[in-house]
Amino acid sequence: MQPIRTDNLAKLYDMPDMGWERAQEALGEGSVGREPAAFLGTVGQDGRPHVAGIGIVVHGGALFFCMGLRTGKARNLMHNPACTVALRLEGLDLSLEGEARRVEDPELLETVAALYAEGGWPARADVEAMALAAPYSAQSAGPGPWPLWRFTINKAVGVATAEPHSASRWTFAG
Repeated sequence: MQPIRTDNLAKLYDMPDMGWERAQEALGEGSVGREPAAFLGTVGQDGRPHVAGIGIVVHGGALFFCMGLRTGKARNLMHNPACTVALRLEGLDLSLEGEARRVEDPELLETVAALYAEGGWPARADVEAMALAAPYSAQSAGPGPWPLWRFTINKAVGVATAEPHSASRWTFAG
């Protein structure tokens, strides 16, 4: 996934453009793990914001996470898929805007489950439930199995916290 537009937010300080490649490198591929923390922001039917920590897998340019359907964040996403994800990565604070939708592809479910397992969470695909299963999960995830969600990035803002310093906003098709 490549942005269709990059805006340098650090021109005021005569800092160079920061390419999306820096964010991609900081995100990596596979399970992001417990550190850094990642936070999902959603909006309820009543318009009130909700934020919760999530565990992320990066695969094929998209972010994936799971949660029980009875959680507030899942109910919010089923009502309105627009959401945000915020992370403090190595050398980069990253704020993402986009949409999250349930994964209904058994092959993708298997792939992401394997990536979670490689990262230390013993997840497996439960294709019948179209969700992930494991002996445990975060207390805030609700009871399993946990449906998988794919987050598609529409916009992103990165602020470098290490050299070379800069800040950029990236806009993606969608």
